Amino acid sequence: MKLLSLLSLLIIFIISALILVLNMISKKSFSDREKNSPFECGFDPKTSPRTPFSLQFFLIAVIFLIFDVEITLLLPIIFLIKISNMMIYLLTFSFFILILLLGLYHEWNQGALNWSL
Repeated sequence: MKLLSLLSLLIIFIISALILVLNMISKKSFSDREKNSPFECGFDPKTSPRTPFSLQFFLIAVIFLIFDVEITLLLPIIFLIKISNMMIYLLTFSFFILILLLGLYHEWNQGALNWSL
Protein backbone atom coordinates (compact mmCIF):
# COMPACT_ATOMS: atom_id res chain seq x y z
CA MET A 1 0.00 0.00 0.00
CA LYS A 2 2.85 2.41 0.81
CA LEU A 3 4.57 1.52 -2.43
CA LEU A 4 1.44 2.28 -4.42
CA SER A 5 0.96 5.69 -2.81
CA LEU A 6 4.65 6.50 -3.23
CA LEU A 7 4.50 5.47 -6.88
CA SER A 8 1.38 7.62 -7.41
CA LEU A 9 3.09 10.58 -5.77
CA LEU A 10 6.16 10.09 -7.97
CA ILE A 11 4.05 9.92 -11.14
CA ILE A 12 2.18 13.10 -10.16
CA PHE A 13 5.47 14.87 -9.51
CA ILE A 14 6.96 13.76 -12.84
CA ILE A 15 3.87 14.84 -14.80
CA SER A 16 3.80 18.22 -13.02
CA ALA A 17 7.49 18.81 -13.67
CA LEU A 18 7.10 17.78 -17.31
CA ILE A 19 4.21 20.20 -17.82
CA LEU A 20 6.20 22.98 -16.15
CA VAL A 21 9.25 22.37 -18.35
CA LEU A 22 7.13 22.22 -21.50
CA ASN A 23 5.46 25.47 -20.56
CA MET A 24 8.81 27.20 -20.08
CA ILE A 25 10.20 25.87 -23.35
CA SER A 26 7.20 26.65 -25.52
CA LYS A 27 6.57 30.13 -24.14
CA LYS A 28 6.04 32.55 -26.98
CA SER A 29 8.00 35.73 -26.50
CA PHE A 30 6.31 37.96 -29.04
CA SER A 31 4.88 41.21 -27.79
CA ASP A 32 2.11 43.25 -29.27
CA ARG A 33 0.07 46.21 -28.10
CA GLU A 34 -2.79 44.18 -26.63
CA LYS A 35 -0.50 41.87 -24.64
CA ASN A 36 1.43 44.73 -23.05
CA SER A 37 -1.50 46.99 -22.25
CA PRO A 38 -3.34 46.76 -18.91
CA PHE A 39 -6.82 45.27 -19.00
CA GLU A 40 -9.60 47.87 -18.73
CA CYS A 41 -7.52 50.49 -16.98
CA GLY A 42 -9.55 53.44 -18.28
CA PHE A 43 -6.79 55.08 -20.32
CA ASP A 44 -4.35 54.21 -23.08
CA PRO A 45 -0.86 53.70 -21.57
CA LYS A 46 0.87 54.47 -24.88
CA THR A 47 -0.30 58.09 -24.93
CA SER A 48 0.83 61.07 -22.89
CA PRO A 49 0.49 60.61 -19.11
CA ARG A 50 -1.08 64.07 -18.84
CA THR A 51 -4.35 63.09 -20.55
CA PRO A 52 -7.42 63.32 -18.28
CA PHE A 53 -8.69 60.17 -16.63
CA SER A 54 -12.24 58.98 -17.31
CA LEU A 55 -14.29 60.05 -14.28
CA GLN A 56 -17.16 57.68 -15.12
CA PHE A 57 -14.77 54.72 -15.12
CA PHE A 58 -13.35 55.78 -11.78
CA LEU A 59 -16.77 56.14 -10.14
CA ILE A 60 -18.00 52.78 -11.42
CA ALA A 61 -14.77 51.17 -10.17
CA VAL A 62 -15.24 52.71 -6.72
CA ILE A 63 -18.87 51.54 -6.57
CA PHE A 64 -17.76 48.04 -7.60
CA LEU A 65 -15.11 48.01 -4.85
CA ILE A 66 -17.65 49.14 -2.26
CA PHE A 67 -20.05 46.35 -3.17
CA ASP A 68 -17.20 43.86 -3.41
CA VAL A 69 -16.04 44.67 0.12
CA GLU A 70 -19.67 44.55 1.24
CA ILE A 71 -19.82 40.85 0.37
CA THR A 72 -16.98 40.13 2.79
CA LEU A 73 -18.82 42.09 5.46
CA LEU A 74 -22.01 40.09 4.89
CA LEU A 75 -20.38 36.71 5.48
CA PRO A 76 -19.96 37.07 9.28
CA ILE A 77 -23.66 37.96 9.56
CA ILE A 78 -24.40 34.31 8.76
CA PHE A 79 -22.80 33.33 12.07
CA LEU A 80 -25.22 35.62 13.92
CA ILE A 81 -27.96 33.08 13.26
CA LYS A 82 -26.28 30.64 15.67
CA ILE A 83 -25.50 33.05 18.50
CA SER A 84 -28.49 35.41 18.43
CA ASN A 85 -32.21 35.24 17.98
CA MET A 86 -33.86 35.90 14.65
CA MET A 87 -35.02 39.42 15.54
CA ILE A 88 -31.47 40.68 16.22
CA TYR A 89 -30.28 38.95 13.06
CA LEU A 90 -32.95 40.60 10.92
CA LEU A 91 -32.34 44.03 12.46
CA THR A 92 -28.58 43.80 11.88
CA PHE A 93 -28.98 42.56 8.32
CA SER A 94 -31.65 45.15 7.49
CA PHE A 95 -29.55 47.98 8.93
CA PHE A 96 -26.55 46.89 6.86
CA ILE A 97 -28.59 46.66 3.65
CA LEU A 98 -30.20 50.03 4.42
CA ILE A 99 -26.78 51.69 4.68
CA LEU A 100 -25.78 50.19 1.31
CA LEU A 101 -29.01 51.28 -0.36
CA LEU A 102 -28.65 54.80 1.02
CA GLY A 103 -25.12 54.97 -0.39
CA LEU A 104 -26.34 53.74 -3.76
CA TYR A 105 -29.16 56.29 -3.73
CA HIS A 106 -26.66 59.04 -2.92
CA GLU A 107 -24.46 58.00 -5.87
CA TRP A 108 -27.50 57.89 -8.13
CA ASN A 109 -28.72 61.28 -6.88
CA GLN A 110 -25.29 62.86 -7.47
CA GLY A 111 -25.29 61.57 -11.06
CA ALA A 112 -22.40 59.13 -10.69
CA LEU A 113 -24.35 56.41 -12.46
CA ASN A 114 -25.25 58.53 -15.50
CA TRP A 115 -23.14 57.98 -18.61
CA SER A 116 -23.32 61.32 -20.36
CA LEU A 117 -21.22 61.64 -23.49
